[in-house]
Amino acid sequence: MDAMIKTEQNCGLSQEQLDAHWMPFTGNRDFKKDPRLITSAKGNYFIDGDNRQVFDGLSGMWTCGAGHCRDEISEAVSKQVSELDYSPAFQYGHPKAFQLAHRICDFMPEGLNRVFFTGSGSEAVDTALKIARAYWRKKGMGTKTRLIGRVKGYHGVNYGGMSVGGIAGNRALYGQGIDTDHLSHTLLPENAFSKGMPEKGAYLADDLENLVALHDASNIAAVIVEPLAGSAGVLPPPVGYLKRLREICDKHNMLLIFDEVITGFGRMGAKTGSEEFGVVPDIMTTAKQLTNGVIPMGAVISKQEIYDTFMEAGGPDYMLELPHGYTYSAHPVACAAGLASLDLLENDKLVERVKTMSPIFEEKLHSLKGVKYVADIRNYGLAGALTLESAPGEPALRPYLVAMSCWKKGFYVRYGGDTLQLGLPFTVEVEEIDLLINAMGDALGELA
Repeated sequence: MDAMIKTEQNCGLSQEQLDAHWMPFTGNRDFKKDPRLITSAKGNYFIDGDNRQVFDGLSGMWTCGAGHCRDEISEAVSKQVSELDYSPAFQYGHPKAFQLAHRICDFMPEGLNRVFFTGSGSEAVDTALKIARAYWRKKGMGTKTRLIGRVKGYHGVNYGGMSVGGIAGNRALYGQGIDTDHLSHTLLPENAFSKGMPEKGAYLADDLENLVALHDASNIAAVIVEPLAGSAGVLPPPVGYLKRLREICDKHNMLLIFDEVITGFGRMGAKTGSEEFGVVPDIMTTAKQLTNGVIPMGAVISKQEIYDTFMEAGGPDYMLELPHGYTYSAHPVACAAGLASLDLLENDKLVERVKTMSPIFEEKLHSLKGVKYVADIRNYGLAGALTLESAPGEPALRPYLVAMSCWKKGFYVRYGGDTLQLGLPFTVEVEEIDLLINAMGDALGELA
């Protein structure tokens, strides 16, 4: 009888079926003892295996800002599947790939206007890194190969992104990556409980000068940072920091790459983090909100001069200028989802809505200051995080316990390391923010 009840709670899945799936970034042993299954979604809510509504406090995975199961995207995808389910990505094209590339450029700061499609944010980062190295070779400066990331940076899980990334738990198990070095992170004790961009820390960009002195600019291809670091726990850039990085890259003839997989297409209250923070990179990576999370897709957007360099040094016209790509680059169904998603952002004025809701979210999130174990609160746009004081010897325990308590209360929040992270839907209502913050406060209060 117990086995039958357990099977019903697991949505009819057998233990063998549960065991077969090796889940990503998941404590598999813990999960499979008591699965947290999601069976459907609509608007700002998931429905779980017990038919409960669960508020989506992370927009899926920073992906579904327009809300779940939007008819506009579903209809576009359904129509595309019935018309053209797949088109070869190499040597042939389909109309929506070019339409979407042009549409993406409308969301970019001036100068970023050449779009290369990938299947994910991780693929977008590795593509950007390869383009950066190849660009210097095409320019006759083949020694410029080293890549500079940042401590606490997250740039996906492929070998390039893992190597420039700066989260130890994502690197330690895999050994040596590619040739990289890292800037210091920008999380300073004196900026604790800052609202929006912290005032102190622009000087940390000068770490890049030290790395140039160590490696010499003749050996450095590019610097890659997230305008706002997301997966490490929402780290907004200090005032002036990104501008200083841009200046140093220009001074030493190094490319600047912004990883906007999280910040692109609205989350900062602007079309991109680049627009919001007033600094334009040479290359930008995007994904997540590009299709509203409906279908995996990423994109790399570069400056015209970078694209032109490949074309001019490409040899005969029929030769490949960039020997790189993916089977699912510019997948027609993903392109249909992307076009519909970008239309939604514009037609529903969702970017403007993020700008309007951000100060409300900021005020309510910071109301948790003084609650037991809350060591820091950070926010920008509709992204926010709490750092919790560590339990003895277990820095990741308290965020996990709070997130599990929130789930039981009907709220999905992300836990990672010593942080709790929020990425609210662009369609969130004030009452939903109130309920979410109250649930988090209650969950924190339950900690021993």
